[in-house]
Amino acid sequence: MKLGVNIDHVAVLREARRVNDPDILNALYVACANGADQITIHLREDRRHIQDADAYSIMKHSALPVNLECSINRSILNIVTDLKPHRATLVPEKREEVTTEGGLDVFTYEDEISYAIELLHDYIIPVSLFIDPSIEAVEKSKELGAEMVELHTGSFANIFAMLNSSLSHSNHSVKELELPRHELAIRLEKSISDITTAAKHAKKIGLEVAAGHGLNYHNVSHMMSIAEITELNIGQSIVAKSVFSGLAEAVKEMKRLTTR
Repeated sequence: MKLGVNIDHVAVLREARRVNDPDILNALYVACANGADQITIHLREDRRHIQDADAYSIMKHSALPVNLECSINRSILNIVTDLKPHRATLVPEKREEVTTEGGLDVFTYEDEISYAIELLHDYIIPVSLFIDPSIEAVEKSKELGAEMVELHTGSFANIFAMLNSSLSHSNHSVKELELPRHELAIRLEKSISDITTAAKHAKKIGLEVAAGHGLNYHNVSHMMSIAEITELNIGQSIVAKSVFSGLAEAVKEMKRLTTR
């Protein structure tokens, strides 16, 4: 399994005080030295964490492939074509969201996504689409010309956390998932089944398969059991663990958990 370490949340901490501490390049070097297979960053339209200068610096100094997540906004795409990352992952984006809340709507925004893929391909940049785990979205991604899909695991992660952690007793409880435990267990099983089915279908029609969003040290084993998934992109949980263990140990532990 390839581990993509997303270092966005190091920049989140830096932007909280708007000083260059922690230095994003230090995070890059530590991740590279301790088991990451690629570096993932998200250049958002609102620049809430990764800045343009970060993206250029990371591309210049990374010894590992860089997976650049971005929206289909044309001004952002122009930066991506200049950066020429090893892969661009097209994701949905809303200014008011805390984090990405779902997969890219490959049906409503078919024309915009098609344009983005063609543009990126003109610059020899492979494209992955961040989608909800459904056969319909997988097939549409193939039709649009993507080489890869990344299955959104946010719903799975929320259900898992409500069932297996103290999330339901916190201020961040997911209200729509405040359900009896047996109901959560049924939903968790269905969520894993949906991801598995989508992954199998994607591989069958010739797409590479990644997964990501909300994955952590407690739930990642469920993704490891799906043979068709060959890459996981994980960030927040690694950076959160690094507060207590240090980033090097946090990356090493996640790499251990994601080694088949």
